Amino acid sequence: MKKSYLFAPGPTPIPPQALLEMAKPIDYHRTTESAQLIRSVSKQLQHVFQTQNRVLMLTCSVTGALEATVVNLLSPDDQVIVIRSGKFGERWGEICSAYGVNFQPIDIEWGHSIDPKQVESMLHKMPNCKVVFSTLCETSTGALHDIQGLGQVLDKFDSLLVVDAVSALAADNLEMDNWGVDVVVSASHKGLMTPPGIGLIALSDKAWQATSQSNLPKFYFDLQKALDSAQSGSTPYTPAVTFISALNQSLTLICHEQIKNVLARHSRLAEATRNGIRALGFDCFAQSPANTVTSIRLPNEIDGQTFVKTMRKRHGVTYAGGQAQLSGKIIRIAHLGWVTEQDVVIALAALERGLIETGYSISLGSSITAAQQTFLG
Repeated sequence: MKKSYLFAPGPTPIPPQALLEMAKPIDYHRTTESAQLIRSVSKQLQHVFQTQNRVLMLTCSVTGALEATVVNLLSPDDQVIVIRSGKFGERWGEICSAYGVNFQPIDIEWGHSIDPKQVESMLHKMPNCKVVFSTLCETSTGALHDIQGLGQVLDKFDSLLVVDAVSALAADNLEMDNWGVDVVVSASHKGLMTPPGIGLIALSDKAWQATSQSNLPKFYFDLQKALDSAQSGSTPYTPAVTFISALNQSLTLICHEQIKNVLARHSRLAEATRNGIRALGFDCFAQSPANTVTSIRLPNEIDGQTFVKTMRKRHGVTYAGGQAQLSGKIIRIAHLGWVTEQDVVIALAALERGLIETGYSISLGSSITAAQQTFLG
């Protein structure tokens, strides 16, 4: 008998309350009960986003929400800056290019984080820059960006600060209102512990003003339509009503725990994981690691792609491998969403066993001891 364990940074494990909710008979999505559900979920999302702005729900993967952000804010002749430090920072630029929007990249070495002064310097050269696009956690490397620092820089300019918080929402702190973030984009299937299928977007008043100037084509992803419908507890098109019901259950757990405590829990899990992998003699790949996921730099004699596949097939343990130029060079262990201290111990114990089975020499139990000492401390 094999039990599966999911330690990839999305989709993440789903709590039983949400799973059971999805097993109920489906309901019609244009009813009073549906409107009440959508309003309830929207209110709870504001707690997680740490904002007074309305959080919109789109039936799509998160890439749809990223695309919706671009097409609602921009026009082809706008100037924008894209912080590229990994695969998901690059995606902002790819979407802009698909719509004919030229962007100026700030390329950061993978595993490193942005220095807000770099953005400030670029903005002085681009006084008409409309948007600065960033990630909160660059999921492909595990690096955390200083969004609060970016907000302080952009407070001196007219540019909008737009943040992909897809993996890091509810794991790494992001205070949308207090930090001056204009748009936060996320999704249902990471820290919010629900299946993929719901894209989430919150816009500031300043960002909503920018949408009135955008002339990029949009139909399904028209956020003004989404806002108009949300005000009456609805959506312009068919919502993923079953997933919204599940999301309501997961958000209820988060709001009961309170976001500050959820963030503290993720910080503790991440610290224990990092201490564990260091006890094995490995280094974190990210210089400023996020609480979302720990990226582990592998020695040359271990092929990360093979290791990840073997762990899943032989032990039922799913880690994430590296992407693009990091393929085979790192593995990533997520401690995200419905994850406990005991889950971290399991993730590290399985890692130790897998390493020994590859012939790599480690001190058996060292990572588990380091993690347990972190939790006891």
